[in-house]
Amino acid sequence: MAWERPVPLIGDVTTAAGRAGDPAGWAFPQEGREALYAVLGARRDVRRFRPDPVDPDLLWRVLGAAHLAPSVGHSQPWRFVVVREAETRERAALMADRQRLRQAAMMDADAARRLLDLQLEGIREAPLGVVVCCDRRAAPQGVLGRATFVDTDLWSCACAIQNLWLAARAEGLGVGWVTLFEPDELAALLGLPDDVVTLGWLCLGWPDERPPEPGLQRAGWSRRLPLGQVVIEERWPTADEPAPPPSRLHAPVQTAVVGARDGTDVLLTPPGSLGALDRAMDKAVALGHTHLDEGTLVLVAADHPVAAHGVSAYPGSVTREVLLAAAAGEAMGVTTARTAGLDVAVLDAGVSGPAVAGVDRLTCLDARGDLVTENAMSDRDTSRLLDAGRTVGAHVGRLGLVVLGEVGVGNTTVAAALAGGLLGAEPADVVGLGAGADTAILDRKRMVVHDALQRVRDSDRQDPLAVLATLGGPEFAVLAGVVLGASSVGAVVVLDGLATSVAALVATRLEPAAAASLVAGQRSREVGHPLVLVELGCEPLLDLRIRAGEGVGACFAAGVLRHAMVVRAATARTADPPPGAATRSSTSDTPGWLGEGGSVRH
Repeated sequence: MAWERPVPLIGDVTTAAGRAGDPAGWAFPQEGREALYAVLGARRDVRRFRPDPVDPDLLWRVLGAAHLAPSVGHSQPWRFVVVREAETRERAALMADRQRLRQAAMMDADAARRLLDLQLEGIREAPLGVVVCCDRRAAPQGVLGRATFVDTDLWSCACAIQNLWLAARAEGLGVGWVTLFEPDELAALLGLPDDVVTLGWLCLGWPDERPPEPGLQRAGWSRRLPLGQVVIEERWPTADEPAPPPSRLHAPVQTAVVGARDGTDVLLTPPGSLGALDRAMDKAVALGHTHLDEGTLVLVAADHPVAAHGVSAYPGSVTREVLLAAAAGEAMGVTTARTAGLDVAVLDAGVSGPAVAGVDRLTCLDARGDLVTENAMSDRDTSRLLDAGRTVGAHVGRLGLVVLGEVGVGNTTVAAALAGGLLGAEPADVVGLGAGADTAILDRKRMVVHDALQRVRDSDRQDPLAVLATLGGPEFAVLAGVVLGASSVGAVVVLDGLATSVAALVATRLEPAAAASLVAGQRSREVGHPLVLVELGCEPLLDLRIRAGEGVGACFAAGVLRHAMVVRAATARTADPPPGAATRSSTSDTPGWLGEGGSVRH
């Protein structure tokens, strides 16, 4: 006898047999499918809007579509802040205007001009602003699916934005997604609590344009890649790999480099008479600087778990002491910067204890390791700190001169390990005494670096971010980002000792063009420093056996470089001789700018 199958009153009423008999039975009718694909293909990032109001019921319907998005652990972390007030929209538009100019300054000249020609937002024009926020106050471990992929709440909110966008397009509304903001500034504008973050600003209203294709594609900025270039079967290929996204960071063009050298040819002094200083000044001129009147020391501090292995002569608490002194304006690096005429930006990238007044804090979100048994940082923190450094570098780099310094007990061990990982060098070639170490400490440092290098997989050695996460530390990630950000705006970046130079090496492995901005301020006493400087192609300006850290040597070098720029600007210029005139005897070894016996001609 066949019994009748109970049919539930709620949930899925289909049967296994029915699903097996018609696997495609869940599909929408053809007309519905075609409409969906048409909306997907017609979605556009709209920048121009009509001032006509949006009916509240229509707004609610579109927000309802956003609220239907999938979310990790059904957490529904999105919150929609609807902005109508003109004052708030004006303040947001001003923030976006600033960021537009800042981003243009970080690109090469042609890309910057094209960027400034584009209208990138319609915050003032659109009648509504919708800021999609992600409420991250719940611990990842408490949300199903977030413990391992902690950013899935952000991805969920991105799905909500896509739902909203598609629904608006179907209704004939335009949406423009604007991310030209410092996230903290936008959060402050809206009064968001801690751990509630924004995903940008959505301009919403009736469009005053009906673009047939994406705006940036129409403007010649980029084009949509063929599907075959973005679909990869099974695993990442080892040959014919997809090209990485293009970089817009470029070294000075050849004409600028040659022009800098040609400009010294008319000076009433032998070519290259100032030695390494001339080369450093030529770099500055090629970057567009005829003088370096202003600059900033970026001093980054962090603790290091590796210090627990007895690799330093000083307790870890010293890092905080120096940080406090730096905030008070009394640390050696800060006082040296002041005497060199530099501003100072002090950053706390992970120093234990409460926040220090007047010091920006960039803390790691995840646990940190000791290099020997665990990675120094998570991939997430490495990327976050690198990006934070980029922002700082681009900001301070607008003055033209950026000087790097660091504070962190145990960080010469970290620097040695990172140098070994990037260069493939042996511990004996990169491990030095640091600040006041003895033979026993030196032996422990070598052992730690040896063990740390054993943990680096061969496949990771070609990936500077992987090496940085495994062997680096927070200040190294931040400083590498500072180099990238500063070089993107054409600043001269003066390095200090081994730690800052290794951070710069990471930056150049990520963006080789960043090397054009680097000046080695000094050669420190660390044995691995010359290896790193050679890899960077930098000749140090000073060799004074300085081991103070904190950017002290770099500040001295920056002062010398700035004075040399003044000297070059004030030095007499010569004129080309008339055609056929001899400037010096063809048989004399006396330079033409000197009289007989080497006296200066007047």
